Amino acid sequence: MFKDITIGQYVDGDSPIHKLDARVKILLSMVYIVVLFCVRSFTAYAVFVTFTAVVIFISKIPLRYIIRGLKPIMYILIFTAIINLFMSGGETVLWQSERFGWLKITEEGLISAAQMALRLILLVVGTSLLTLTTTPIMLTDGIEKILTPFKVIKVPAHEIAMMMTIAIRFIPTLSEETDKIIKAQKARGADFESGNIFKRVKAMVPILIPLFISAFKRADDLAIAMDSRCYNSGKKRTRMKQMKMTWRDAVAASLMLVFCTGIFLIR
Repeated sequence: MFKDITIGQYVDGDSPIHKLDARVKILLSMVYIVVLFCVRSFTAYAVFVTFTAVVIFISKIPLRYIIRGLKPIMYILIFTAIINLFMSGGETVLWQSERFGWLKITEEGLISAAQMALRLILLVVGTSLLTLTTTPIMLTDGIEKILTPFKVIKVPAHEIAMMMTIAIRFIPTLSEETDKIIKAQKARGADFESGNIFKRVKAMVPILIPLFISAFKRADDLAIAMDSRCYNSGKKRTRMKQMKMTWRDAVAASLMLVFCTGIFLIR
């Protein structure tokens, strides 16, 4: 499951989505998330799914990466859907337990569960597309450029951008490390699947301890590597690749504006 996490990974490509300015992609992703939480009708969700599918097609990201990224949230998805199914109030009762009167399924709860599941799927797919089509370096530069105006109020834009990018970048690395530790523990006879929930949680201790040690070691190695290259966040740094907006970015922003307008008209 851990190796299926796609957030933080980058897939090399030459698609129009890959060529967009990192700042534009970050801002459009934020708009995408905000608009997603404003959707209320299934018609709007259908338009949203179609738009997302078109973006995936244009980005030329293999579909297996998108599907693989949904596997780690499968349990969260099912749990959230069940909670909304039984806990959402409503007048149109479809089923009600004879023993537990409060346990019932309503039409409104069914709609709420379906919408929440769609929302989580689209949220993961949309955020994954940002990292799958943007290199960590360009992501750092984009976040720093967006935060630059806040330097007036002493916000450390470069440091925040660097920390965020390193955190995102190391998600797949730590996931791979976790998968290796689990396989090593299973080869030594460890059992992570049998027993009640308390035994399963206790069985995770042999995984968490070496994972934390490995994470601290990687952080220390990264700090030493940055020091050896004379990295200093306080100095003004130059970039090998300068960020420059083109006509593609204007077209992408215009299409997103049209999409958002359409969503709010049919929401």
